[in-house]
Amino acid sequence: MIWKTFNSLLFTAMIINSTSFAIADTFVRDDLITNPKPSRFTICLHGTCEDITEVQLNARQWRSIQVLFKNNDSAKQERENIRRAIARMEIMVGEITGTSADKAKTFGHLGEEKQLDCIDESTNTTFYLTMMKNNGLIQWHNIEDRETRGYFIYGWAHTSAVISDNHDGKKYAVDSWFLDNGEMPYILPLEQWKSGWEPS
Repeated sequence: MIWKTFNSLLFTAMIINSTSFAIADTFVRDDLITNPKPSRFTICLHGTCEDITEVQLNARQWRSIQVLFKNNDSAKQERENIRRAIARMEIMVGEITGTSADKAKTFGHLGEEKQLDCIDESTNTTFYLTMMKNNGLIQWHNIEDRETRGYFIYGWAHTSAVISDNHDGKKYAVDSWFLDNGEMPYILPLEQWKSGWEPS
């Protein structure tokens, strides 16, 4: 498991090309469900989507996501709703798949079962966001390709899910990797995130 985790980190770094542009929108497995629905979607786990698990939510579980968008009258409010909804999705999916034990970051938890790296986290978050958008819950933002920052010369590569404001096109990172399972992800301007931002 430790070697597999190291390989996932190495792969993350390698997806940056020589001009530092990311290709993070390229999903690492062909058997991922890229048009997910609450009744059938896949999540990644064990680092760089080493394994995937198919998940189904029932109507009651999905309603617990829908209700979080009841007050959704601005882009700023919607970003807060998204934070709560991603956290709720992680809790529900964690109970189903065992990923509730996932801890913040990766390095301190090498070899631990059900641990997720940033490729897993960003892929899963993108699928959650896609389901919310397709269900009409997300109205003020679009779902963008994932983006990756950094490479070995400047530190470890890191990947995040991304949304953009429908009005001004401003992009935001939606990053859950810095947090334990079920905590509300950070949403911040993508340029700030790409500059190497980390939570204090």
